[in-house]
Amino acid sequence: MRTDAIPLEEERLSGIQKLDEYPAFHERHRIFPQCFETRGHRRILDIASGVGVVGRNIRDGYPAELLCNDISETCLQIMKDTGLQTVSFDIDDPENPFPFPEGSFDAVIALAVIEHTINTEYFIREIGRILQPGGYLYISAPNYSGLTYLLPFLLSGKTFHDPLSERDRYEFYAHVRYFTYRTLLEYVSSFQFAPEAVYLPIPHASSRYGALKSRSPLKALAFRRGMQFIYKYFSPRWASEPVICFRKGAGSLRGKPRKAIL
Repeated sequence: MRTDAIPLEEERLSGIQKLDEYPAFHERHRIFPQCFETRGHRRILDIASGVGVVGRNIRDGYPAELLCNDISETCLQIMKDTGLQTVSFDIDDPENPFPFPEGSFDAVIALAVIEHTINTEYFIREIGRILQPGGYLYISAPNYSGLTYLLPFLLSGKTFHDPLSERDRYEFYAHVRYFTYRTLLEYVSSFQFAPEAVYLPIPHASSRYGALKSRSPLKALAFRRGMQFIYKYFSPRWASEPVICFRKGAGSLRGKPRKAIL
């Protein structure tokens, strides 16, 4: 991760002392642990956990040992206050491997993380190393071919993240990789992972959807119904926040992952 983005992250978290004060909930957070389905995970690592939104959901609703990683002191403190078990290490330093033996976990979660990495190949290889054979990786990245990114880009002619916008300033500096659904699918598959399922979270409980609903319940309902229709009848390439589940050790990309709308 670019070092100049770290102060911006701390600035975004300024004044937040507990998880419920966090202003940036996403639909990808909501679908855990539901998307684990019947895989029976026993030891899970959540990489770059932030303030622990997913971690709390798993702790409260899933019987597994969970370890949450981050480097932000604010995030680590909020997670500790929430009662989550934490570990701090740099996920983007090829000189220092992740501090776990091979096969330490049967599931790794990396939501909206890979786009921050400079040493991206190292990042995926380390995840593969610490996963057990047949273990699972749940990964997401901003899908820049999704409608919520693509339409504003086409209509305004501006970049996906405006460096002069207060809302986008962190993303402009922190995002160093730009993935689409297809490139993420193919890239991770090239490291001996096989895609098993893709989860499409419909608009329901994110901070942005909540803000839209408070301004215009009718527009919010139309947006929700529209995304439900697109997710059901079209490719995941149009989804705004797909979460892909990969299984380790099954070779290169074979067919399409099963689609699940949550």
